[in-house]
Amino acid sequence: MAILSPLGNLFGPSPIGPMQEHMTIVDRAAQLVPELLRASAADDWESAARLHQDIADAEAEADQLKRSIRKHLPKRLFLPVPRSDLLTLIGVQDHIANTAKDIAGLVIGRRIRFPTPLQDNAIDLAVASAATSHQALNAIQELDELLEVGFTGREEVRRVEDMLGTLDELERSSDKLAVQLRSGLFKLENDLPPVEVMFLYQIITLLGEVADDAESVGDRLQILMAK
Repeated sequence: MAILSPLGNLFGPSPIGPMQEHMTIVDRAAQLVPELLRASAADDWESAARLHQDIADAEAEADQLKRSIRKHLPKRLFLPVPRSDLLTLIGVQDHIANTAKDIAGLVIGRRIRFPTPLQDNAIDLAVASAATSHQALNAIQELDELLEVGFTGREEVRRVEDMLGTLDELERSSDKLAVQLRSGLFKLENDLPPVEVMFLYQIITLLGEVADDAESVGDRLQILMAK
């Protein structure tokens, strides 16, 4: 019979791998949103329905993993980083997938299609938001290396700081695209059904939230690096 080390039991499995896996699943949902808007722009509702289901599946998988991480995260000593910080980080990551699911639900539920003059701008915003999510994933994938050097290795920390700087730039870019898209929609408001206009604005807001949440992932990572 194998003899388990009491000290090893105190450490337990590292939560970093599951945190990175969770962000990978979350990012999968975010990357499907531009495809969904392309399908709706083409009136390809069969493809849009499949993409909606794929996004919902990714969100459910991320949610299940989030609950598992929360359940098994050690409550006592020897966590490599504060438990409360990891719990906050997993919640921020998870919100990206939740928002992607909300976007997909609105598009499919109401068969929302951006007006033809705005379709390219809407897809550009979705692509920018997805790029922000993917950059957050890239940064989270460095977390295990940061832990190995105790958040003090100059090269490792500098590399992640550069990633976070790029993440901030991507988020600002998505903000500008959202402003442009809102401005374009405002000009067309009088020619569209008021209810449709309301939901179009809501989708623009949600696309911006994907980028905002991705930036928040970077902010939480920066807090970990500062401790």
